[in-house]
Amino acid sequence: QVQLVESGGGLVQAGGSLRLSCAASGRAFSSSAMGWFRQASGKGREFVATISGSGLYTYSANSVKGRFTISRDNAKNTVYLQMNSLKPEDTAVYYCAGRRGPSTSINSNDYEYWGQGTQVTVSS
Repeated sequence: QVQLVESGGGLVQAGGSLRLSCAASGRAFSSSAMGWFRQASGKGREFVATISGSGLYTYSANSVKGRFTISRDNAKNTVYLQMNSLKPEDTAVYYCAGRRGPSTSINSNDYEYWGQGTQVTVSS
């Protein structure tokens, strides 16, 4: 069983930065693609970014491209989401997700493991 625990959320002013972390338990972390999704109040879950098991391939949603960066440290079983130039519309609960295969995916249905979420609030 894989467990994912997010941290790093909080309240920040527009234009500020936050770094989210997701620590994974279990084996074969480097064989698992990881992703970040978010869900704003009253809205559906939205893809943010994904990274392959090796870390060589990443893909981000257009809404965050150039502002958010996904990365991973397989030695620490941790994936990160560096968020810069935050906007009020980035306010949401951010979820870390993992899948059994190494390939990236923007589809939440492709992910078998989910963290509990961490709140990010951006004030204007």
